[in-house]
Formats: sequence, structure tokens, C-alpha cells
Amino acid sequence: MLFTDLQTIYERDPAARNWLEVLFCYPGLQALLLHRVAHKLHQLGLPLIPRLISQISRFLTGIEIHPGAKIGKGVFIDHGMGVVIGETAIVGDNALIYQGVTLGGTGKEIGKRHPTLGNNVVVGAGAKVLGNIYIGDHVRVGAGSVVLRDVPSHTTVVGVPGRVIRQDTCLTADALDHNKLRDVEAEVIRALFERVKILEKQIEQLEEPSSLSVPQLSNGQVHNGKSKTDLMIEEFLDGAGI
Repeated sequence: MLFTDLQTIYERDPAARNWLEVLFCYPGLQALLLHRVAHKLHQLGLPLIPRLISQISRFLTGIEIHPGAKIGKGVFIDHGMGVVIGETAIVGDNALIYQGVTLGGTGKEIGKRHPTLGNNVVVGAGAKVLGNIYIGDHVRVGAGSVVLRDVPSHTTVVGVPGRVIRQDTCLTADALDHNKLRDVEAEVIRALFERVKILEKQIEQLEEPSSLSVPQLSNGQVHNGKSKTDLMIEEFLDGAGI
């Protein structure tokens, strides 16, 4: 298991130099090693000690994994600060989890109340996957997304709440290429914006030319044929200059 974890880190992190550096300087690996010990003791029904080990791991690494959580082989927690994995969570093989991720519950339910991740899942930085839901194999969860429903395999999820994107270009891209994820909200706003502009032109054709001319609109300062409002919306849709 340790060899598989080390091999996964070498494959996925270009900053990994040698096995000693990985072993002593990668909190994600350290948290997983401590968790595997705590999980074994938890399975044996030993009281207190498994939770104590998890709290020591949290203090040392900034990663909190409940001893009851089931973690597969080849899992890589990159950086890991602020990662929380709940008691009944299940993480499949070769998952990639970035910092600030929460695999948590939504209330005080009894029994299975945390998510299940399939194999080869990527969960972006700051993403929250909440409740007793299933995330299929080869799913990518975009950074900052909040996932509250089951997600089918071979898809990408982005947004708050998380929305499924069925797009092959995203699914075949490298797991580190978060910049290639679609911005669904911006796409919808752009479509509505374009539709409003078409409707405005149709109204202008029906009304008297002077009754709805662009200079009379609110924020009607014109630059290159576009009102101030149009320019502001376009700037937002293009990332506000970012």
C-alpha cells in the first residue's frame, strides 16, 4: 500500500524529488499512513485510541480523516490543508484530493451519511461533497463546487450547486488542467444577454426611432456603439479583466 501511494505521488506531482522528501514532507501521505493505522484499530472496535491518532494526524498535517472512513489505494491528497473526510465516507482507488476539500454530511442522520467516491476521481481545491451520495468513476469536481447529488461516471461537475457537464474535452484532459473547466453560469448569462440584445433590437424596430434610442437608456453612455451597461456585462462575462 505504501509503495502504491509513493508511486502515485511521483506520477502526479512534478515537485516530488525523492522518496525521502515525499515520506517526510508530504502531509497527505503522512495523514494516509496514520489513518490506515487508526482505521485498523477502529475495525477492531478499540475505543478512543483510533480517534486520538486521527486528532494527532490532524494536528501534524492539517488533514482530518475519521478512523471509520474507508480509503482506497493510490489516493493522493495534494497539500491537504483543511481536508475533512467524514466517518462513513468511502474514497475509491487513485483518487486525487486537493486542499480544502470536505467529504461531509448534511445533518444528524444515522448510518451512511457521507459521500462515496468511485475510482480515479479528482476533487478540486475547496470543493464540498456533502451527504450520502455517490460520485462515479473518472469524475472531476471543479474547484469550489458544492456537490449535493449523485454524479454519473465520466463526467465533470462545476458550480454551486454542482452541475454535471458532459464534455469529452474536459474528461480527457490532464487532472491538473482546472483552467479548462467550463463556466456554466457565465455561459447561461451570456446566452441571456445575447437574447436580451436581440429583443431590444426588435423593439427598436417596432417603436419610433426616438422613443428607445440608446442614449436615453439608463447608464446610456455609448462607447464604440455599446452602452455602459453592455460593456459592464461583457467585462463580467470575460472574467472582469482577470
